[in-house]
Amino acid sequence: MTAAPVSAFSSQSWSERLWQDLQPTPGRLAATLRIVGATVIALLLMMVWQMPFASLGLYYIFLVVRESPATSVRAGVYALLTLVLAVAAELAVVIVTDNDPGARLLSVAVASFLTGVLMVASTYPAFAAIWGFIYCTLIALWERPAPPDALVKASLYLIATVSLALLCSVAVEYAFAFRRPAERLAEQANLRYRTLAGVFTLFANGAPPTQLGPAIAGLNRLAATGQRGMLELYNAVLERGEGTGHLPVGSRVRISMLAQLMDVSAAFASHYPQGVEPELRARCAEIARIFSEQTTASLPLETETPGLLDRVEIALHNLQSMPAHGAGDEDLVALPQNKVPFLIPGALGNKDTIAFALKLTLCVMICYVFYFAVAWPGISTSVTTVFITALGNSGAIKQKLANRFIGSAIGGGLAILATAFLFPHMDSITSLVVLIAVVAFIAAWWAGGRQFGYAGLQIAFSFYLVAFEGFSAPTELAPARDRLVGILVALVVIWFVFDQLWPVRTVTAMRRALVGILRGEARFLRLFESDLPHKTKLRQFDAIRDQIAKTIAGLRTLNDTVVYEFGVDREQHIRLSDSILRAALTAVPLFWNQLAALHSEQDRDFLTEPGLVEMRRNVAAHIDAMAEALAEATQPPTASGLVDPALLDSPRYGEYARNTIAGHDELARTLSSI
Repeated sequence: MTAAPVSAFSSQSWSERLWQDLQPTPGRLAATLRIVGATVIALLLMMVWQMPFASLGLYYIFLVVRESPATSVRAGVYALLTLVLAVAAELAVVIVTDNDPGARLLSVAVASFLTGVLMVASTYPAFAAIWGFIYCTLIALWERPAPPDALVKASLYLIATVSLALLCSVAVEYAFAFRRPAERLAEQANLRYRTLAGVFTLFANGAPPTQLGPAIAGLNRLAATGQRGMLELYNAVLERGEGTGHLPVGSRVRISMLAQLMDVSAAFASHYPQGVEPELRARCAEIARIFSEQTTASLPLETETPGLLDRVEIALHNLQSMPAHGAGDEDLVALPQNKVPFLIPGALGNKDTIAFALKLTLCVMICYVFYFAVAWPGISTSVTTVFITALGNSGAIKQKLANRFIGSAIGGGLAILATAFLFPHMDSITSLVVLIAVVAFIAAWWAGGRQFGYAGLQIAFSFYLVAFEGFSAPTELAPARDRLVGILVALVVIWFVFDQLWPVRTVTAMRRALVGILRGEARFLRLFESDLPHKTKLRQFDAIRDQIAKTIAGLRTLNDTVVYEFGVDREQHIRLSDSILRAALTAVPLFWNQLAALHSEQDRDFLTEPGLVEMRRNVAAHIDAMAEALAEATQPPTASGLVDPALLDSPRYGEYARNTIAGHDELARTLSSI
């Protein structure tokens, strides 16, 4: 049996993927219109008050999360705080060093290194990148001959302009966004289950292609949305801290598992547009029943080379293996934001973190020195491109490079057309507002996509950089040309450093992430027997739980980017990435079932029972051994005698012990295929 495709999109051409990415999805139009509304209001105020850095201010509107007013406020405050810290660092360096050129250059290297570390080691990587490129943009102003007071005012104006844009965006969110994110998240999950039930029911009943076609198209559109929209809703639930009664235990990780189930189901459905063979209809009927009733059932488990329907059953089995929602589990549904640590445990001292920071610093310094050495300030976008494009693996970098280039080319092209044909004939602010609203709509709609959404942000950024060079309409084409050249310079530098000089392939990054999940689970099992204070244990439980969920979401994103790994072994990388993702999703139920069982007040004796303590110790040791084997790319060890056989028949502890061993064995079988 040949290996099945990873998702419904693996066999599509790039043009088909782009077309799929631009299709309407739930909530996309509303989010787009809110961005346009905030952009128009901010633009009017900036033009009336003649505020500089309008391009950055309008671009920041795209960075505000828009799934609830509370989320928007928090994102706006974090973005503003990031700007204030960047300006404070810039002014501190200038004052302390008396504006020494050598100190400024050294500060760029230090800031780039710190940014790189925080992009990997913190739970807010986007804000770390923003801090880095804002600092480098501001410190570069002091390289030019200008009065110091004018440069200080420019730095402060940047804070004021972005604050105004964020205020407008938050105001629009409060006026038009919905108020119950938990209910909406539950509705989105139910919509996906209903869609899956409908498609598999049609397969089970032998429906004709005329009925299957629209149903499969609808499934593909929902699958194409991925996990981002539902994760934003989940984050909104965290911000509000209420209404979690509509959600199941472990909601965040369930979102990633449901998104993976949608992907493999769409792959199966797209492979059978004419209907399935009669021998598959019974299996489809059982899957449809489970989707409709959302009940558990016995499904066939993994084979050596799973086919398309096997993958659906495996993904559904993993999702069903998660603990059920019950009373008193509210704190297991969503981890409050104040319990999420700023730094990822163990990430600061990780050699991969330091390696990424060094690569980022090298790219920034090459671009920074180059554009000043050739006295071409117009290509300063090269430094910005490094900060907003650099990622830890070659596949993700190529995806961002491609999207950055496509978006910049479209945005710059629109700006050139507007400069040549529209701006000379525009004599009122009304015409400017209409033009910016149209561009903002195009960019915001594009930005809602799963695979090419980043290009939408670059369309807006590139257009704004050219259109808002000053307070009057641009009359030259050179700025658009210079910015495109700067982007091209950065793309070449990033490609050389991250893909040729010091590459980390996508499957390597995924393997490391899976190793981190396994070690986290082993550490979690050992925490129950540690002598740490109870509050310290709870903090560590929350940190591990948060990191595992985010790593799972990141693995799904990496699985999307592996198609950008071009070369003779590309197909092998795609298959391996799929196996790694399946292993990670298999590991999740083992962790969550342990957390749910041992979290219960009435099951405190499970923590002290000597036989269970020994079993958890043995399971943790073997999971660590499997993680080590995975890291070294060697065959994982076999395990035996993990639990006293007499404990498996215990009326009190038998079910828990059997489920733990079964989850461990299933994980071991999945890891053996990598």
